[in-house]
Amino acid sequence: MPRTSSPGRPMLATKGDRVPESDGWVHEVKWDGVRALVDCRAGAGGVWTRTERDVSVAFPEVAALATSYDDLLVDGEIVRLGRGRPTLAGLADRIHLTDPRRAERLAQTDPVTLLVFDVLRADGADLAGAPWHERRAVLEGLGLDDVSWQVPATYDDGPALHAAAREQGLEGIVSKKRDARYRWATRSRDWLKFPIRPTASFVVGGWRGETDSPQRLGAVLVGEPTPDGLVYRGKVGSGLAGKAGRALLERLSASDESPFVDEVPRLDARGTHWVEPRVVVDVEHLMLSDAGRLRQPSYRGVRDLGPEDL
Repeated sequence: MPRTSSPGRPMLATKGDRVPESDGWVHEVKWDGVRALVDCRAGAGGVWTRTERDVSVAFPEVAALATSYDDLLVDGEIVRLGRGRPTLAGLADRIHLTDPRRAERLAQTDPVTLLVFDVLRADGADLAGAPWHERRAVLEGLGLDDVSWQVPATYDDGPALHAAAREQGLEGIVSKKRDARYRWATRSRDWLKFPIRPTASFVVGGWRGETDSPQRLGAVLVGEPTPDGLVYRGKVGSGLAGKAGRALLERLSASDESPFVDEVPRLDARGTHWVEPRVVVDVEHLMLSDAGRLRQPSYRGVRDLGPEDL
């Protein structure tokens, strides 16, 4: 299928302090997946990540949307359901697939779903400048109801949705101004995100081998980008056993020196292989210690982002 060029980088939400309660806001579940724009143009089109990567081959079940509409551009989240709720596990492997046959097999055996929450163009009309409530009315009229793409519900009561999301173990919620325009490539306060699980993205700066198998990845040293450089946040070992550790190790490129601007504790630095600070991973943790270190961190997956996107 011929594909278009990237439509651009999507609008992003800002982390909020308190869920809005006024009638001027609407609320949605925050899905744990891969942000995606799907561009449909008379049988041609493509699936693009928030960093403008074409992943049409990797997600053929989602790319099929391009053949279902003549002129449509939608924004959403590609999710994989695990144990009844969205999970990032497995998506990191899918997103880098370039073999169409393998991708088609996985689309049958381990399918994903595109949860569409916005529409930016439809039937020749550019909708980005329209307020959210008008775009939502168009979106709900498109008939996007298929096993591979759906339009999730919105809610008027934000605090109640936040409480329900917490009870169900979901990632969080997003609150949006009803009159907000879609602002491309902008992190706006018109959209506020309220994550529930303490998960954040960090940059890998080094790795250590397992105690009994030093050539196998046992833990990674991660940091947070700051204006002064990459600040060390700690060592992550949980969640890296088996396939997860092997897959991550393949993505790391060796470096002769530490990429961290501050001093890594001697105990953590001992036996560490330094790497180029290019790979971004999600880490679940219990906030930071007084020393600025991750508490009880657990690796969750690789993100399709670069350090400059954090």
